[in-house]
Amino acid sequence: MGQKVNPLSFRLGILYKASSTWFASKKDYQSLVLADIKIKNFIFKRLALAGIVSVEIERSINIIKVIIHAGRPGVIIGRGGSSLEVLKKELETYLKKIGASSSLKFQLEVKEVKNPDLSAKLIGERISEQLIKRYPHRRAISQAQERAMSAGAKGIKIQVSGRVGGAEIGRSEKYPMGTIPTQTLRSDIDFAKVASLTRSGYVGIKVWVYKGEATL
Repeated sequence: MGQKVNPLSFRLGILYKASSTWFASKKDYQSLVLADIKIKNFIFKRLALAGIVSVEIERSINIIKVIIHAGRPGVIIGRGGSSLEVLKKELETYLKKIGASSSLKFQLEVKEVKNPDLSAKLIGERISEQLIKRYPHRRAISQAQERAMSAGAKGIKIQVSGRVGGAEIGRSEKYPMGTIPTQTLRSDIDFAKVASLTRSGYVGIKVWVYKGEATL
């Protein structure tokens, strides 16, 4: 089972919590889920250079709180917090555009990812950028694995699928290093899927990073 399911959803409620935290009635549930997806997509596109790892949304009766976890928080905050204020206004405008209630108060918080070399999302994005620049995929993957292991990872597995290295026939390659106990529920595994749009075609990248056992 652990081999076929997203490691994050497999451990949801056991090790990890949902990225959206709120309660809604049946009639409002669908619209709020769709609004959360739109907000997250907007932030990921708007702050593509900030190394966004995840976006959490917490809703209460009159407040929407958005927590952004980023590898480069300085890009979001800007000098003296000027960029953060601009982003806050843009998000408030966007919320009104997608039909959110105007009476809702909006809060924005930025948190730094302490170790970017252990973030599966940032590792995948770095490999994606290297593949677009025609960097040899085996070298890019081995460098990412060495950085992750030296940063304290117990194991890392990277899979690339598609027209790898510009090949005419698509294929899938896996590169494991260390241990990745995907079946064990107490294993703290970070997982991410990233698309690399190379000149040859679409290459999908999957990254598993095992950080050790967590307390349940």
